[in-house]
Amino acid sequence: MSEKNDLGYSDADGERRRRLFIWMFGCFLSLVVLVFFVVLVVWLVLRPIRPLFYLQDNSVGQLNLTAGNGLLTSVLQVTLSSRNPNDRIGIYYHDLVAYTRYRGQQTTAAAALPAGYQGHNDVTVWSPYLFGGGVPLATDLSAALSQDQQACRILLSVHIDGRLRWKVGAWTSGYFHLHVNCPGFLVLDFSRPSDAGSYYYRFQNTRCKVDV
Repeated sequence: MSEKNDLGYSDADGERRRRLFIWMFGCFLSLVVLVFFVVLVVWLVLRPIRPLFYLQDNSVGQLNLTAGNGLLTSVLQVTLSSRNPNDRIGIYYHDLVAYTRYRGQQTTAAAALPAGYQGHNDVTVWSPYLFGGGVPLATDLSAALSQDQQACRILLSVHIDGRLRWKVGAWTSGYFHLHVNCPGFLVLDFSRPSDAGSYYYRFQNTRCKVDV
């Protein structure tokens, strides 16, 4: 005959409850492992490909370097496109911003891009204006930009920072950091002077480097 404790439960009852708890915990753990395994298999089979980004246009409205104090004032409108190359995976974009850099230094304020969902093989296009008013350049960068302007060739890269999530069926992944670097090679076009006496810059479509 089993003994009972102060609560009226026998040792056999306690053992049964302990075994029931262990069994329930084991079932829950097995379910979690199974779900994780299924998601992992689906992920490995589909293997999402990073989105493709292109800098399609870079229209320079103003790009003036003040002599003496190295202040750069710039106004640009860029056209950026993104294509989702995956056949079964969608992409959610979050917190996207675009800005320009010259030799590593940011030269315009970050402009927010609309967030949204990109379906299979879909293309998204953004055309933000990028402004930089009197941005102080380091002494060496100011000298380098002045030389580039005299040579009529400037490499001004356009960057995108943000986050993305992958969508496979009803499942959506966690957030991944997204960084896009688009080299924008500008060439002064003397054949198209503006009314103000300045000149236009020619630009060629370029593919961007994408890190996820």
